[in-house]
Amino acid sequence: MALASAAELPSPRQPGAPYRVCLVCLGNICRSPMAETVLRAELAAAGLDGAVVVDSAGTGDWHVGDPMDPDARSALAGRGHDGSAHQARQFQPSWLSRRDLILAMDARNLADLRRMAHGEDADRIRLFSAVGGLAEAGDIPDPWGGGPDAFSHVLDLLGAAAPVIVARLAGLLEPVPPE
Repeated sequence: MALASAAELPSPRQPGAPYRVCLVCLGNICRSPMAETVLRAELAAAGLDGAVVVDSAGTGDWHVGDPMDPDARSALAGRGHDGSAHQARQFQPSWLSRRDLILAMDARNLADLRRMAHGEDADRIRLFSAVGGLAEAGDIPDPWGGGPDAFSHVLDLLGAAAPVIVARLAGLLEPVPPE
């Protein structure tokens, strides 16, 4: 089965229900919760916050229950976002059938997620940068341990990709006028 292009998002599993997006990185303390926060803000600004539900998780289990990395929270706060409520979670294979779109932060996360998937679920797993129009960027780099500049760079990438993702979601979810 050939995977669909990144620009072509998978259709909702349940038409009329909120479209569910999960953002996934390694530990769920840096990239994916930062992306969750930025994407939620962009969805709210576009008036889609009720139509799309966003969450995040990590492929690894060593940070489960932990708050967002302090440098990630600080970088978000510097741009007017609040990441203080985040608690890290590990992605569970059972979630594949309950998410419309799963966006991996890098190729390793993408491969780990696709190993969990069966059938049509594999086509719902995409690389965040590709869906966000940053294909040339490849992976969203892991800023952990890299200091403020690394976190700022990741936020720049997330901030550039979020409006593209929201526009694609809006196009997918806009009602088709009757003929």
